[in-house]
Amino acid sequence: MSKDKIFRYDKSDDSPGFLLWQVTNLWQREIRKVLEPLDLTHAQFVLLAVTHWLELHEEETTQIKIADRAKTDPMTTSTVLRTLESKKLVKRISHETDTRAKLVKTTPEGQKVLKQAVKVVEDFDEDFFSILGGKRKDIVGGLQILSRKSSGKVS
Repeated sequence: MSKDKIFRYDKSDDSPGFLLWQVTNLWQREIRKVLEPLDLTHAQFVLLAVTHWLELHEEETTQIKIADRAKTDPMTTSTVLRTLESKKLVKRISHETDTRAKLVKTTPEGQKVLKQAVKVVEDFDEDFFSILGGKRKDIVGGLQILSRKSSGKVS
């Protein structure tokens, strides 16, 4: 075995990337459990929520705007929205002037399911992150900075 040092950190628990990966896996596993009774995957929940949020705040809710806001790739977004449409939670319609674009609207059933899903997800998040106590605001701030970095908007 080489005596060259391979890892930067002496302990894996000192690696921010490794810790983020572990916590993300734990959080996602638990989110799947709370969404399962509503017959939603996490991706379906996020895209349904983003769609409705954009509907409330924008004039047009296109698939590309949904993908941009959710930071998902357009093909995955299209696939998930197609599934949500088959579940009658969203309606996709052709754009009036841009033949390449699809407008997406939540259906009344989609809004009903979303209301239930937001409640269970937000309740879960409150419980999951409560262990952070007074550090929660700093952690959220740090995650916001990292999120902007991934979109090229670091300030």
